[in-house]
Amino acid sequence: MTDARLGELGFTAAQADAFRAFAAEGLVAGRVVAGHTRYLRVATPDGETLAELAGSLKHQAESALELPAVGDWVALRPGAEAGSGVIQAVLPRRSAFVRRAAGARTVAQVLAANVDTVFLVMGLDGDFNLRRIERALVLAWDSGAAPVLLLNKADLCPDAPQKRAEVERVAPGVPVCVVAAKPGEGLAALKPWIVPGRTVVLLGSSGVGKSTLVNRLLGHEKQKTREVIESADQRGRHTTTHRELIALPGGALLIDTPGLRELSLWSDGAGLAAAFDDVSTLAAGCRFNDCGHDSEPGCAVRAAVADGSLDAARLESFLKLQAELRSLEIREDPLKRRAEVGRWRAAFKSVRKNPKRG
Repeated sequence: MTDARLGELGFTAAQADAFRAFAAEGLVAGRVVAGHTRYLRVATPDGETLAELAGSLKHQAESALELPAVGDWVALRPGAEAGSGVIQAVLPRRSAFVRRAAGARTVAQVLAANVDTVFLVMGLDGDFNLRRIERALVLAWDSGAAPVLLLNKADLCPDAPQKRAEVERVAPGVPVCVVAAKPGEGLAALKPWIVPGRTVVLLGSSGVGKSTLVNRLLGHEKQKTREVIESADQRGRHTTTHRELIALPGGALLIDTPGLRELSLWSDGAGLAAAFDDVSTLAAGCRFNDCGHDSEPGCAVRAAVADGSLDAARLESFLKLQAELRSLEIREDPLKRRAEVGRWRAAFKSVRKNPKRG
């Protein structure tokens, strides 16, 4: 391979500028194409390399956000053996899809880096859930990439046009594509985003048909699939167990991911405002700047719910996600956490001094 290979993998002029200092040290530019327990698989001009993290990189990282993920560009020192290397640094990202990692700990997890488009896949079967779409859009807007909603399994849904209309109401301004990956229907609608040198990531719950979609886009079966197990929710099973960057025919790049059981928020609030632009616009008309859209007088958002111009379920979803972000912020910031504990204690003392009389 030659340096032109980096361009085929999406290497941009900005990333080339960021890499110059590392090139002077004799390091090689590469893109992480898969992650494993100990090693990362990195594509370089000379082929793929199994690389481990330099000790300095691991020790200097303040959080998992600073460690390489699939899609990242890295500075690699070639190892003594062919096909081996050590990752010395991660180049600045232009986008990153981040969630709070599954489990009790409050830590971030980068699912994909340096992507241009986020394909959020949902099945038009038992998987269909408007609230999950709203949650996913919060993270997608925060990522720096452009979201596109893929409603798959249209061949199994007699009311696909109605479902599409419902999705468009909760995702204003977001392209919505209705496809049936298994018979290969509707995939031409994805062409505007399947462009040479551009990277898309597929995200969705297990069983929504991502692996079948990957096979269709590749033109051959890379992801082994099994028939959908007969069950109430019609969820399928597939063998995708790790994130992987795949080159598609024509030059586009695709990051496939395992099914997501959880999609916990990791956001500074900007994604929430973008995903709920209709609520944010209405909130500008509230009497109070800090209106909680609960029982405050002059709440324009509640007025919209009352007159039917805003769905009550959408407002409830917004408030739930807002509360989740506030909880995350408190857990992340010790000072805010202490202040919140103090507020709870003060409220508890007030209740004890002035109990409600029945």
